[in-house]
Amino acid sequence: MAGKKRTAAEPPIFDAELADMPADLRWREWMNRIEAVLFAAPKPVEREAPARVIGRDASIDLLIDDIREGLRGKPYDVVSIAGGWAFRTRTAYADAIATSAAVPDRAVDLTQNEAMVLVSIAYHQPVTRAGVSEISGREVSRDVIGALRDKNMITAGPRSPTAGAPFTYVTTKGFLEHFGPRDCS
Repeated sequence: MAGKKRTAAEPPIFDAELADMPADLRWREWMNRIEAVLFAAPKPVEREAPARVIGRDASIDLLIDDIREGLRGKPYDVVSIAGGWAFRTRTAYADAIATSAAVPDRAVDLTQNEAMVLVSIAYHQPVTRAGVSEISGREVSRDVIGALRDKNMITAGPRSPTAGAPFTYVTTKGFLEHFGPRDCS
């Protein structure tokens, strides 16, 4: 099969290993590849994606650490969010970004009641609707649960081991992407 030409339907050959490069240049290229993947991704990038573009024996965590070190002093950083990584601006620049009006507001529009229910679920998850009602001291309607599901803030968790096996609720990756911890060092 030597000399067989690749068809347009076949993916190009991608050299993740870069074995022919000197070690320092190979490491820099792997860092650049991970940065490019993170930059292009609209959501946090899970470990599997960068693992496809770097060598088998390369440490993703060490590469991310080196990328973060290179970004020291920049207005943005690579942060861990929802089990992956993403570029985020540092909080010190939030006012400048808001004042510029260049970035649309990504706020999730929550009513006060939805916010209270969401906080209860986030803190006590997995928790049933009855459990949230008990925590808040008032009945939590199915409509509030439905609204939070529609906003991709919560989802059904495991069934409760109590009588009737009611659904429990847990926060989603969407919740973590929006409210998750941001390492802003």
